[in-house]
Amino acid sequence: MKILMEAINYDKFKWQICGDLKIIALLLGLQQAFTKYCCFICEWDSRAWSLHYSRKDWPARKSLEPGIMNVENQPLVELSKILLPSMHLKLGLMKNFVKAMNQDEAAFTYL
Repeated sequence: MKILMEAINYDKFKWQICGDLKIIALLLGLQQAFTKYCCFICEWDSRAWSLHYSRKDWPARKSLEPGIMNVENQPLVELSKILLPSMHLKLGLMKNFVKAMNQDEAAFTYL
């Protein structure tokens, strides 16, 4: 990926990046398989099954430093240049959002 980013002169143009979540994780230097902290936005713990739909606030990821929370390499792009992929929002993230909503509130009954 580093060679590809150099070939398209990413350092010169600093484009916004929108892609598959795995590609974004790769560009940000995250571990690719069997990760505990796989989200590039927050410190969501993928192995804490009991908290997945009950815990609503996960702390924001503070840094992308190699060796901490499944970060393997230096990021190739800045976190501020990442756009969330709309396809994943439509297909999966909204489903999880609705599952995590409080079912007693008016917003849930509106849906």
